[in-house]
Amino acid sequence: MAPSVAVENLNPKVLKCEYAVRGEIVIHAQRLQQQLQTQPGSLPFDEILYCNIGNPQSLGQQPVTFFREVLALCDHPSLLEKEETKSLFSADAISRAKRILSTIPGRATGAYSHSQGIKGLRDAIAAGIALRDGFPANADDIFVTDGASPGVHMMMQLLLRDEKDGILCPIPQYPLYSASIALHGGTLIPYYLDEKTGWGLEISELKKQLEDARSKGIDVRALVVINPGNPTGQVLAEDNQCDIVRFCKNEGLVLLADESVSKGYYGECGKRGGYMEITGFSASVREQVYKIASVNLCSNITGQILASLIMNPPKEGDESYAAYKAEKDGILQSLARRAKALEDAFNNLEGISCNKAEGAMYLFPQIHLPQKAIEAAKAAKKAPDAFYALRLLEATGIVVVPGSGFGQVPGTWHIRCTILPQEDKIPAVITRFKAFHEAFMAEYRD
Repeated sequence: MAPSVAVENLNPKVLKCEYAVRGEIVIHAQRLQQQLQTQPGSLPFDEILYCNIGNPQSLGQQPVTFFREVLALCDHPSLLEKEETKSLFSADAISRAKRILSTIPGRATGAYSHSQGIKGLRDAIAAGIALRDGFPANADDIFVTDGASPGVHMMMQLLLRDEKDGILCPIPQYPLYSASIALHGGTLIPYYLDEKTGWGLEISELKKQLEDARSKGIDVRALVVINPGNPTGQVLAEDNQCDIVRFCKNEGLVLLADESVSKGYYGECGKRGGYMEITGFSASVREQVYKIASVNLCSNITGQILASLIMNPPKEGDESYAAYKAEKDGILQSLARRAKALEDAFNNLEGISCNKAEGAMYLFPQIHLPQKAIEAAKAAKKAPDAFYALRLLEATGIVVVPGSGFGQVPGTWHIRCTILPQEDKIPAVITRFKAFHEAFMAEYRD
């Protein structure tokens, strides 16, 4: 009897969905990693360097002490009753943990919470937003989520009725958006960032793509803005952000502003903490958002606590402030040095041009591939930048994501490379990349 479940009878939306950040090249890298473990010395490198994903701690970045002290105390509250805790944990971590636990019924961090998140933690997040932006925020507008992804999926579930509903997305874009739009049955409307101006966002490009989509009968519901850019690393100027808000207001679009807190100097992406702030929706629409959130019961409590801490880190005068500032500044300064070293290395190689990473942990260099390489890729049934990335992996152990997984101007080819290998490994990464690229270009020179 034939199996009742086969690829042919799966949901076509699932089959259409793609997620390059953990796609074919990463799967091959994992196979090579297993080979290194079972057959040491069998490959031309001795480790796999995962530069494909923004996962800082997997590459050696240390967590911020204050955040982890508070999490430890919240997860094991009986420590707060022990005298020796005062000599092991900072006084402000102890007081913060007590304050957080006082907002959790029964101090139970293993229990379900309100579907929007624990009210006291949402209060803290709202206060952090207000302090940062100089504009009031309301805890009732906050939905604490397991990272940014569930917030994106909630909005897609809310807005997309069928393929006649569209979402304006930047190209290049983080594939969470193309994947979630495909899963929820909508249409991605691309708008292209201008690589020549440092991945600038032009309002004229938005208008052009919006009008084109509407002329085809697509109801464009929302505009996605990723800032800092992913995979492109740029930061939007303030006047550009104002223009975008005005554009959405004038055109009746929901503005989906992706400014995820799971990244940055804290690198706690595996804790799956994040938040979504909803403004401008009617009470009846907000009820529907809450209904979607409640289907998933709640986000994880550790992530909720961490989101509140990131939005309210130690302040001047707190016992932990000096150590916190030293850790934060050290990480950010090191990231800046790594970004500059890799950017310069890319720009010094034949046929590669790379814009500056202004505020993200990624670089997105363009690779001008010889025609012979493009033809070889075609023969291998691969996109040219995927062909390049696969060859890079097999020669060096460096894992990057081909630009074709993010979208790009037709006829251009890119890779996304994180700046996350530890600083003492960056020279070796550059040396390995340079040797590979020079050999690749020599092999396929027209």
